[in-house]
Amino acid sequence: MPVQIPAQDYPERENPRETGSLRKPRVLFICVHNSARSQIAEGYLRARYSDLFDAASAGSEPRGVHPLAVAVMNEIGIDISGHRSKLVDEFFSRGIDIVVTVCDCEHQTCPFFPGVRETIHAGFPDPSAGEELSRGRITRFREVRDAIISWIDQMFVPGYGQLRIRQ
Repeated sequence: MPVQIPAQDYPERENPRETGSLRKPRVLFICVHNSARSQIAEGYLRARYSDLFDAASAGSEPRGVHPLAVAVMNEIGIDISGHRSKLVDEFFSRGIDIVVTVCDCEHQTCPFFPGVRETIHAGFPDPSAGEELSRGRITRFREVRDAIISWIDQMFVPGYGQLRIRQ
């Protein structure tokens, strides 16, 4: 089901960037380590929908961006090599509108982020879990990347981006 914020709360303007009175919704993707799933989601939302949303990612126990997350995003032409793992606390005062938890809560405890307009859970398996050979791991990273991309394309539909958040 696509994310929906009532249109009456956010009037449209011809060019909101020129007026400065409206802003794009700020989306924060959260997982425990901010190393793979949330980084992939942030990178894709920025690359595909940066004209509609501001994207970021964070975690409760940041551990660095996983090299295979960087590799599988490079395969589709998105460079996240400059990303860094961030602590959720960095975003408490940044006016986040939508929080998306992407952890597999069946196996992990997803971080909580208070005071946002919309919280969505979209659980994806941790592609870095397990000790299989690197060929099996890269396949898992690709599968999770593709699942995240498909989910974002369904949830963050282009029409939604017309609803800008008031500053």
